[in-house]
Amino acid sequence: MYTIIRKSLLELVFSGSFMKRWNDKLRPMELVEVDKQAHKMIAAWLLFLLNSRDLPQEERLRLGDEIVEGGLFDYFYRLVITDIKPPVFYQIRSNPADYRKLTAWVLEQLRPRVTPLGEETWARMTEYLMNPLDETPARRILQAAHLFASYSEFKLLTTLNRLDEEMSEIEKSFTSRLEKLTDLVGVADLLAGGDTVLGRFAGMCGHLRFQKRWSQTPRIPETSVLGHVFIVAAFAWFFSLEVGACAARRQNNFFSGLFHDLPELLTRDIISPVKLSAPEIADLIKNYENRELQRLVMDPLQNNGFSDVAGRLAYLLGLEAGSEFAATVQENGRVRAVTSEELGGPCNRDELDPKDGELLKMCDKLAAFIEAYTALRTGITSDQLTQACWRIRQQFHENPVVAGVHIGALVADFA
Repeated sequence: MYTIIRKSLLELVFSGSFMKRWNDKLRPMELVEVDKQAHKMIAAWLLFLLNSRDLPQEERLRLGDEIVEGGLFDYFYRLVITDIKPPVFYQIRSNPADYRKLTAWVLEQLRPRVTPLGEETWARMTEYLMNPLDETPARRILQAAHLFASYSEFKLLTTLNRLDEEMSEIEKSFTSRLEKLTDLVGVADLLAGGDTVLGRFAGMCGHLRFQKRWSQTPRIPETSVLGHVFIVAAFAWFFSLEVGACAARRQNNFFSGLFHDLPELLTRDIISPVKLSAPEIADLIKNYENRELQRLVMDPLQNNGFSDVAGRLAYLLGLEAGSEFAATVQENGRVRAVTSEELGGPCNRDELDPKDGELLKMCDKLAAFIEAYTALRTGITSDQLTQACWRIRQQFHENPVVAGVHIGALVADFA
């Protein structure tokens, strides 16, 4: 499989930051598509772990690939049909001829941007989107995660929309469809919300939508920490495909991107000048984050039957390695730091459970660059945004190849 990631694909992913949700309801804040997708994929990760506990490695990795790809395919589809209300879309989907006609048009819009991922990926996407009623385990997990994330948003609206006659019908639709999926391990916990450890953790992750990035700088669009982590995760997946990462590595990269800012639930989005002002400040913040993460997230999971979830989360966050941006493998139950060169060679094997570091950090910077670049393009001028764009461009100009990715040439396309 040979892929070259292009500017248009990255901009497609970012465009979900503009896409408003529930825009026919009174809202306490703007709800956007990219935030919902992040929350959906966090829930999908939880359900994936819980429902693959007894699967052999090969089957588990196949399921993981199907979940990540399916989540991205669903997102691309949603970006094109943005203005179709869900009840109308469900009516279209119930008519196979109408649905295939709509989907053929959607695929035509997506083809120029998505085909750089390779013909095999394009074929899988076409098959996936043309057959929405297939009841595969991956699709059921994604459906449950989608309903959970949308229902979480819905509950933010209920107080302000008490007089809206649609609200009770919408809530019944969410709960009845989720209840049909309770044979999946973890769905009942998510449905119970804060009454269960798993539901409380998933709900807590959703609170990252309240934290705005670049909080001291006006921007269009305003992006949240929640939306940012999804963008980083998607970029990490694409570049993992580009460098030929094995299944375990590309999944670890996606989910590491999805969780890399989880500690900001506890500290907010501390801007880089503060973090980097002095080593002792950075160490102080890191120690506080780790301590609170252990108390509020890890301990409750470990003490309530989800030690495997806590262990997996610790690996994705690089707690043992000292950083979420550390490149690591697992051998004989122990985490070992490696170089990007080793990941691209002898360590690029599923059985070593590899995870990139430099590649993930690059995606984090690239997402920040696109946030600043887009704000400047929409007419928001700010010294902070201009300096951020210049600084990141310079970094990639001086180091044009990172973890096997020709990032300098890609960033140069953003004129």
